[in-house]
Amino acid sequence: MNQPSLSVVVPVFNERDNVTPLVNEITAALRGQIDFEIVYVDDNSKDDSLQVLQALKATNPELRVMHHVSQSGQSTAVRTGVKAARAPWIATLDGDGQNDPADIPKLLAARAKAEPQVRLFAGWRVNRQDSGSKRWASKWANAIRARMLRDDTPDTGCGIKLFERAAFLDLPYFDHMHRYLPALMQRAGWKTVSVPVNHRHRTAGVSKYNNLGRALVGIRDLRGVAWLITRSKRTAVEEV
Repeated sequence: MNQPSLSVVVPVFNERDNVTPLVNEITAALRGQIDFEIVYVDDNSKDDSLQVLQALKATNPELRVMHHVSQSGQSTAVRTGVKAARAPWIATLDGDGQNDPADIPKLLAARAKAEPQVRLFAGWRVNRQDSGSKRWASKWANAIRARMLRDDTPDTGCGIKLFERAAFLDLPYFDHMHRYLPALMQRAGWKTVSVPVNHRHRTAGVSKYNNLGRALVGIRDLRGVAWLITRSKRTAVEEV
């Protein structure tokens, strides 16, 4: 197989009914458009998500499957997929099917028009399809984050993103880092762009997060990311 130009990384935990439709949508959106691979990372699912993925490999040559032997969380699963990826650019999608793979070409088009310093194109869910309580919690969390981090990003929690692999792997790694990628990329000296994308209702499975748990973890994470930003140092480098 030739080296792909794009790796689509999808972390999953107990999403057996969403796996097949999402793989089919990814291939429909990208086949004939770009050389790509799909890297699924099963975070030690308790259902048969892994078995469904293994069966799909027979009809989807672009599909690769990684498996965590112990549950490690979404950020670790994303990082596992990025490290395993063979392409220089990564697109991420949540495994619940709420992100629309048809938006990946839109992110690629934004990259084609952007300046070289932009290394992250973040999806922006302009029409959220979550419950009212979840939208309310996200609205306040985004407001607090924007005030503390000043990352000029309206929706850091959106799972669909496009970024350079090397830039991502150069970022500090910690649990839940996937929620702060724009701020972390900016801290590293890169620019980021938000791109409006589609958002869909969950049609199968259940959410793995609750508002209270996310808020409690988020407060600690925000303080940590803010500290990282204050402690960052960047300088131009030249070979002499």
